[in-house]
Amino acid sequence: MLKEDYNVIGVMSGTSLDGVDLVYVNFKVNDGIWSFNCLDKETVSYTKSWVQRLKNLTELSEKDLQQVDCDYTVYLAEIIDEFINKYKLKYIDAVCSHGHTALHQPHNGFTYQIGNKKLLAEKLNQVVVCDFRVQDVSLGGEGAPLVPVGDKLLFNDFDFCVNLGGFANISTKINNERIAYDICPVNIVLNYYVDQLGFAYDNQGKIASSGTVNKTLLEELNNLEFYKKSSPKSLGLEWVKAIFIPIVESYNLQVKDVLSTVCEHVAVQIAMAVNHKKCAKVLITGGGAYNTYLIERLKSMTSQEIVIPKNVIVDFKEAIVFGLLGVLKLRNEINCLSSVTGAKYNHSSGTIFKP
Repeated sequence: MLKEDYNVIGVMSGTSLDGVDLVYVNFKVNDGIWSFNCLDKETVSYTKSWVQRLKNLTELSEKDLQQVDCDYTVYLAEIIDEFINKYKLKYIDAVCSHGHTALHQPHNGFTYQIGNKKLLAEKLNQVVVCDFRVQDVSLGGEGAPLVPVGDKLLFNDFDFCVNLGGFANISTKINNERIAYDICPVNIVLNYYVDQLGFAYDNQGKIASSGTVNKTLLEELNNLEFYKKSSPKSLGLEWVKAIFIPIVESYNLQVKDVLSTVCEHVAVQIAMAVNHKKCAKVLITGGGAYNTYLIERLKSMTSQEIVIPKNVIVDFKEAIVFGLLGVLKLRNEINCLSSVTGAKYNHSSGTIFKP
């Protein structure tokens, strides 16, 4: 007999490197209908040294990457353990962790998230559910995005769910089937350029709003081959470094103009993704939801209802959903949709480690 009530810790680290998101969530299921209550939450910022190490994962040798994986697993265990102690958490069915993406090359049948070792379960003395992407890629899928299962089960009131993290990704229903894909890079590029001015991020998009859109660059970005592909499709840091950044660099613009142009590009791509339905509700989450300038540009390009929810959902939706993915894995229920990733079939993805 399966349980109907779960308390789990969801853990998420995104490509924008703003830190580790942790949530303590209660999930309930009643006649197949899921609900959740986020009881405790926290974002732990990365130290400067860890930001530097995580920035350069794509350039490491296999041996060095494995060493970073071990070190990161220990570091992640410390962060989670502090979270457990700080909030005095006693009832934990599992720690459900995404890890941090080091390499993502689904076209080569390969994806690698660090921090997903059995060592995590041993250090925490907890059941750990992790490594959600590898099985999907082995089944011919993109291994991303995985959050749409949560959109289907927890946020079904919205026509579109758009997350503005390192990348913008979207999830929607077409002909009763859930589809999702990465739209374009967002904070992974914006933060890279604003870092050159000594800031971690562009607060409310104020620097971008002071810049001027370079129309030639905008046109070149909008014509990138990736945007012509149909879903399923996903993006990684490798693509940004190899394709996106070199194009931007070739224009030799001031940072404020780069930020302004990239925001315009992001708004154009998201508007194109949501404008094919009439009178739709669009849920916006992720750090980019706080970029007032970007949201204003998006609103100017669409008549859809743009909904920015409570901060807990903006900031922690992905961590909450990875908590749910872990619960579904514990129940051996589908947590990965072939209509989203392109895998051979729906499946229950992830690895369960016991201490």
